[in-house]
Amino acid sequence: MQPPFANVIGLGLIGASLALALAEQGYVVAGEDRDEAVSRTALDRNIISRIGIVPDAEVTFVCTPVTTVVDEVTRALKNTQGIVTDVGSVKARVATAIHDARFIPGHPMAGSELDGIDGADATMFDKAVWVLCPNSDTADDSFTRLAGLVTSFGAEVVALDPATHDEVVAIVSHVPHLTAATLMRLADNHSEEHLALLRLAAGGFRDMTRIASGRPGIWLDICEHNKDAIVQGLSSLIEGLEMMRDVVAGGRRDELLSMLTQARQARTNLPISAGPVDRLSEVRIPIPDRPGAAAEVFTLSGELSVNIFDFEIVHSLEGDRGVMVTVVRAEQAESFRGGLLARGFRPAVQPLS
Repeated sequence: MQPPFANVIGLGLIGASLALALAEQGYVVAGEDRDEAVSRTALDRNIISRIGIVPDAEVTFVCTPVTTVVDEVTRALKNTQGIVTDVGSVKARVATAIHDARFIPGHPMAGSELDGIDGADATMFDKAVWVLCPNSDTADDSFTRLAGLVTSFGAEVVALDPATHDEVVAIVSHVPHLTAATLMRLADNHSEEHLALLRLAAGGFRDMTRIASGRPGIWLDICEHNKDAIVQGLSSLIEGLEMMRDVVAGGRRDELLSMLTQARQARTNLPISAGPVDRLSEVRIPIPDRPGAAAEVFTLSGELSVNIFDFEIVHSLEGDRGVMVTVVRAEQAESFRGGLLARGFRPAVQPLS
């Protein structure tokens, strides 16, 4: 039996890493980059098996700059027969422009300090959050197959509305990058008058500004396409810094302690890995016969902050209906179950151990 094909359009850091991850899952990977030298390098390094795209590939990943995603997705849908997705960090524009049952906008929240094809890493998506943004046109089969593939890379799938995605990513990714860049510029601007400053800029400062080492060019497009959400996020950050400044200037120790404690607790509560099996539950969800039902499950999990650590679709003997088997934290299972019941699903919960 011939192994399945997958296409990767754009062989930068994410695209090349995807090609390696797909190969580890048994795919024969075809790929191309607008820079022919990059395509040849990817072939020479066995990152891809052939240059170009294969029409009957099961899946095509578009990994090009956000300004070209709409055109590249349109081309992929026209010239291939399988699922098409993208990896851009701005989703509303492409989700609004393209409505096709085979297309699911996506965004893996992953990266590296290394640049381009030299940073390619098959494990890049392990334990990363991978956002999918299906709409009413997305076929359930397309969504579940893509979500299953993404999960096989070790990623956690979260489904979000495209506009919500852009607002959230502005806060957790785009604004932090611009903040790190601003801090780094502030330090650099003072380095001449304080020669020791940058030599002392280690520890927390180095950790906080690490993301400023990313390629500047890609942020021009990101800031253009997600301008409104980024500006709102920056305004909120400025308000927060002004409040912090006033508290410090006024010597309001109790208020400062409260603010720092809130931040520490919030940092402590950031999501972690799945944990021991005896702390997990299996939620089995019959998928009703309505468009987008499978995607609703992931959308609900995002709304309730329920992490789905693993899932699969088990089909009935007739093959036309399925049960989604999900794994969540035991303490979140009943909340998840209640949300599913409220939306017309009929879930069953049992301990995983």
